[in-house]
Amino acid sequence: MSIELHLQTFEGPFDLLLHLIDKNQVDIYDIPIAEITRQYLDYLAAMEELDLEIASSFLVMAATLLSIKAKMLLPKDEQTEAELEDEDVREELVQDLLEYLRVKEAAALLADYAAVEAGYLKRPNEDELYVELFSAANPLEGKTLADLTSAFARIVKKLEGKPEVLEVAKSRVTVKDKSAELRFLLRKSRNGLLFDDLFMNIQSKIEMVVVFLALLELIRSHEVRACQESNFGEIYIFAA
Repeated sequence: MSIELHLQTFEGPFDLLLHLIDKNQVDIYDIPIAEITRQYLDYLAAMEELDLEIASSFLVMAATLLSIKAKMLLPKDEQTEAELEDEDVREELVQDLLEYLRVKEAAALLADYAAVEAGYLKRPNEDELYVELFSAANPLEGKTLADLTSAFARIVKKLEGKPEVLEVAKSRVTVKDKSAELRFLLRKSRNGLLFDDLFMNIQSKIEMVVVFLALLELIRSHEVRACQESNFGEIYIFAA
């Protein structure tokens, strides 16, 4: 029976063996050694006819297949057959093929990951590439998050004395609305606004939090800046 082989596709003897097993639709655990060996040797003969160099690993596998074939054809006396009735001379070859399959599948998975990663462009981390993207003036120069948090804590403490609201209504205030309100107030006040005054007419803690978040967002986007003349002094907010 003739076989058609694409010689350039086989990376090694195990690759060729798996191709023959798949082509013949046989169970890898019950390989017909005689037929697979014949087809394997036909492949080597085809390589010789094409004057292709045969790798030593292919010749070693050929010798292994012939050895297994010989062992399966040798007659056994009754005692030896009884002792080895559960032994299969093909077992080591099967285990090697299964291990090769696992490695091949892992390699294919890694190749897929590499192909996905190749589609990404990594951002360089050199600082000088980004200096021009930022303003030279720091709107929070000399201020820390602790300064704003401390000021916010003082506002919370001032509101602790106010009577609690017994009826809880769902707040509809949003960061977007409060940001627009702060922009409007700062446009009207060229001399800036006292940080504490931003929270004077607030009725609930949730609204206070939203105003504080809106202020932080405006500072982050460089729309406003915060100034403090001295340590623990009053904080003023100005339009940038």
